[in-house]
Amino acid sequence: MSAYHVTAMLEEAVDMLACRPGRTIVDGTLGGCGHARRICRQIRPGGVFVGIDQDRDAIDRARRVLPAGDSRIHIVHGNFVDLPQFLSQLGIGSVDGILIDIGLSLHQIEASGRGFSFSRDEPLDMRMDVRSGRTAADLLATLDQRELARIFSRYGEERWSARIARHLVDRRKAQPVTRSGQLARLVSEAVPAAAARKQKIHPATRVFMALRIAVNRELEVLDRFLETAVDQLNPGGRLCVLSFHSLEDRIVKHRFRTMERPCTCPPSFPRCVCGQEPTVRLLTRKVVRPTDAEVRDNPMARSTRLRAVEKL
Repeated sequence: MSAYHVTAMLEEAVDMLACRPGRTIVDGTLGGCGHARRICRQIRPGGVFVGIDQDRDAIDRARRVLPAGDSRIHIVHGNFVDLPQFLSQLGIGSVDGILIDIGLSLHQIEASGRGFSFSRDEPLDMRMDVRSGRTAADLLATLDQRELARIFSRYGEERWSARIARHLVDRRKAQPVTRSGQLARLVSEAVPAAAARKQKIHPATRVFMALRIAVNRELEVLDRFLETAVDQLNPGGRLCVLSFHSLEDRIVKHRFRTMERPCTCPPSFPRCVCGQEPTVRLLTRKVVRPTDAEVRDNPMARSTRLRAVEKL
């Protein structure tokens, strides 16, 4: 635990990676470095660690809290989707484990100043990597009503997506929507009061999540990463993914099951003729969730979902 972030499912995730001395492990989302510190301890002596994050704040933290001067610890500022390129640059052919944790850190919500939270009045940026891409304010200023509604519905599963989009487009004619507090207020205005009273979450929760996913292309990046991630593993190597909402988990579940059962033959065929062989063994037949005790200590962990595979 730290003021920067409280790591979700620390024990379960690191145990699933089967870290041992001498192994080469990748943490594709350093965040607060809770997983990274534990991994670095467990792969000593002789282990190699590669830590990646697209958020400069996370990179700076990693350089402060991970062992300094250790030539076997590599910190990379970038997106985990580019893992093959990063490993090539480091001269690493393949690895024994890969972990990605695709949630927001407490620091990003409370101290990044990028408008991730509706509880703070900050510029509407929402980029994980501030070096590139359009901000949330850019999307709200340029996308038409139909596209905004699609984003809110698809990525946020927001029931009132069309109504919210119409309200935002109408209000931006008088004043651009550029701050998180402003957006939260406008979304609250658009959601019917009776519906808002029945919700257990703030009316703007799903819209903020949807915008963040769209800004960072999170689902596209996750899907692209999973296409090649297992190729970077040694036989017996493990891939572990922590996701935090159903859209992400669906992508992971589908990809993992396809890798375990890649056969494309019709069910009526008596035997497989497509030649597609399994590449992984599922380590988590059912999704693994945090314990009640962890959720009590860290409410942010309540939506965490853990899935893992082992390369054959």
